[in-house]
Amino acid sequence: MSISGVVKLFVGKPVHPIGSDGRMALSDHLRELRARILKVVLALLVTLIISLFFFDPLFAVVNDPYQQAQDALGADRTQATTSGAGGGLLLYLKLCGLATLVLTSPVWLYQIWAFILPGLHPHERKWTRVFAAIAGPLFFAGIVLGYVTLPKGLEVLIGFTPDGLTNLVEFNEYLTFFSRTLLVFGIAFEIPLFVVMLNLAGVVKGKSLAAHRPWIIVGVFIFAAVATPSTDPFTMTFMAVPMVLLFLVSEVIARWNDKRRAARGINAGLSPDEISTL
Repeated sequence: MSISGVVKLFVGKPVHPIGSDGRMALSDHLRELRARILKVVLALLVTLIISLFFFDPLFAVVNDPYQQAQDALGADRTQATTSGAGGGLLLYLKLCGLATLVLTSPVWLYQIWAFILPGLHPHERKWTRVFAAIAGPLFFAGIVLGYVTLPKGLEVLIGFTPDGLTNLVEFNEYLTFFSRTLLVFGIAFEIPLFVVMLNLAGVVKGKSLAAHRPWIIVGVFIFAAVATPSTDPFTMTFMAVPMVLLFLVSEVIARWNDKRRAARGINAGLSPDEISTL
């Protein structure tokens, strides 16, 4: 393939037409899939190469929660290490790889959405746009909250080390712990959005959410206790309280949507044999 062909592939218009019936042939789907995978791979490679030159700032961002915990506990209680001759190189690649996945997430999420979009009905496209517009900010809000509470969680966990012993934190394992904590917080913030989407699909009623509110709140705290890797009450509370508030907002939206449906004569509670209006 010529250079102009490669450029056209990555920056040009979709490589296939959509037929008059709104459908595409299987070969067109495969060509579309190939083009979007190549775009994602190109974005990942370029971002990975760039991130390799910014390892020190990335390391400072990841290391800051641990550094705060170390400052609070004292340098004699814990020390970060890396093991093996290739430990430093492995840390280098893992950290830059993690940064690449996060920074390119708008690209590969868009490519996934754009590949699915032609197969959706117009009303389904509207709801996917709404979902995408809300899900992204909620996910990143959860990540930010997880990052803010991580130093306290580390302080509690490392604080269990008996006096006279030094807790050696293997940094590659810490990076895994760091990633898992932020991911759990991000996903947890998406749960209320799924509740709203289920209500819009007619699966869950606002009155049902209100009737089971106490049990749902208890379930949220249990989920936060199990999901937070640090398992300390401080981090659990910081995850559970925003989730409860988001759930209450989702309940208000669900009840409003039920009233809107009732006013329009739409049955919000569908039987298993009925088709959702969505």
